[in-house]
Amino acid sequence: FFHFYAGICSALKLTVPSHTIHGIEGQQLHLTVDYSFNATASEIQIIWLFEKSQSNPKYLLGSVNHRVVPDLEYQHKFTLIPPNASLRINPLHISDEGNYIVKVNVRGNGTITASQKIQVAVDVPVTKPTVHTEPSSGVVEYVGNITLKCTVERGTRVAYQWMKNGKRLHAGPNYTFS
Repeated sequence: FFHFYAGICSALKLTVPSHTIHGIEGQQLHLTVDYSFNATASEIQIIWLFEKSQSNPKYLLGSVNHRVVPDLEYQHKFTLIPPNASLRINPLHISDEGNYIVKVNVRGNGTITASQKIQVAVDVPVTKPTVHTEPSSGVVEYVGNITLKCTVERGTRVAYQWMKNGKRLHAGPNYTFS
């Protein structure tokens, strides 16, 4: 009974953001991770992994007692931020979208371990829209139709909204949307 109680007493608590973290392409993103435990530690190990759907997790970096061992392929992109287990990604690319796994091992009188997953979504800023008119010459009042086509070159989760004199346009006898 006493040993069981000591195990609970030395539990490792790992705190990560609970929802999907949105970052902006080309900027840096900070994944904030805190850990706490009430055991005596001779070694604290932190490991960061990255996984995309249907692929094996990739090792990004790790540390033992604050000495960081990066994967050489990613050493300039990922940074461990002491004293906690936070990770900085800089710069952020579309390919960085996926799950980041943090694992903390604390070795003292035995080893306690905890791991958590953080989902990251990468947003691409929407570029300035361009509007094309067909026919480009315009139309005569009361005769024919005119088509306005709005496009953006880049952007994630793009939503289009047509306005006339600052008011939202709705479909009706004069306007159709596609």
